[in-house]
Amino acid sequence: MHLKVGCDPPTQSQRRRISNAEEELRRVRREAQDDDNNNNNNNTLRLAKSVCLSDRTKLSAEKMEDSVNAESVANGGGLVNAEKEPEDTLSPTDLSELLAAGTKEVHEKAENTQFVKDFLRGRIRKELFKLGDVALYYTYEAMEEEIERNKDHPDFSPLYFPELNRRDALARDLDYFYGEDWRERVSCSPATQRYVERIHKVGQEEPVLLVAHAYTRYMGDLSGGQVLKKVAQRALKLPATGEGVYFYQFDGIHSAKAFKQLYRSRMNELELDMATKDRLVAEAVLAFQFNMEVFDELEEMGKDIQEEVMDAGMPVHGAHGTGGDLNKCPYYAAQMDGNVGGLLTVFFVLCLSQWPSGGSAYVGQLAMAVLRHPTGQVLFAAWVAALAGLAAWYFM
Repeated sequence: MHLKVGCDPPTQSQRRRISNAEEELRRVRREAQDDDNNNNNNNTLRLAKSVCLSDRTKLSAEKMEDSVNAESVANGGGLVNAEKEPEDTLSPTDLSELLAAGTKEVHEKAENTQFVKDFLRGRIRKELFKLGDVALYYTYEAMEEEIERNKDHPDFSPLYFPELNRRDALARDLDYFYGEDWRERVSCSPATQRYVERIHKVGQEEPVLLVAHAYTRYMGDLSGGQVLKKVAQRALKLPATGEGVYFYQFDGIHSAKAFKQLYRSRMNELELDMATKDRLVAEAVLAFQFNMEVFDELEEMGKDIQEEVMDAGMPVHGAHGTGGDLNKCPYYAAQMDGNVGGLLTVFFVLCLSQWPSGGSAYVGQLAMAVLRHPTGQVLFAAWVAALAGLAAWYFM
């Protein structure tokens, strides 16, 4: 018995899905018959059902059997079992495969930008993290505006999942970091603005290319984004309750892995010719490049953000040619060596070098740091006594 649906004749890929669904139906019926014969509970099984989606045939076998490990994910207003497709149903010309292969190189480049590497190592400055959230907010605001505009477009509608939306989550994060007036305190950076303009352009002129931008951002958020969430919480000491990292939380998606499988399956069902698929790959590469430009811009911004390093309650780094590098600071090097005599020498050399240039405030701060050390106090007293003795000898 064949399943029948009131749609156009199925394509080769769809015929494979129909065949798989029919085989599943036969298996389910055999198991149901076995359960009947054994007088077991036969209400744990239900037959696969066919649905017609966006004027295309889409068959999805659903089961309620306890032994099945399929995971449910939110799909619009209902639940869909997103089971892994057999490998033989994938083709090198499927859009998901083309995008994965076509963006591999640029993906690796994006992961190796200095900003991302520092992030993964937990070297996160709070101000820079906040600026990153600002860039993401403007990016997702533009993308989700265009997605909403094109939610009924035949080349995008199968990928319309409102539960993926990130704009409101980012607004909550910015409210946490900047306060209720955050909209008056932030602005769109030049690199982010170029990204935003491209998203609006394709949304208004070539909606099919939105697929590339949605794929690049949302699939990344559901993958590596979960790792970044944990890194940020630890490095920035953010609350475990989620404040500051709402962006990474998908409350409407119960299994990221299952949802990604469903999303890729929907992409592969889009009726696109090879030329359009090639353009989508090129657009995805462009999207990665826009993201890298934002990362590079954030890295440059970070150079202007003074990271205050405290010692004995005072900022003593980030100036006088150290560039914020502790290892370049002579005071820090002397202290780490336990060489208080050297520390005093450094102090008086700095006195001589800074006094003519008006650096008395810096010298005063450093003097206080030296004198807080007990050994420094003794050596300082001895040094003063030696100077006094030398002066007395000179004037005798």
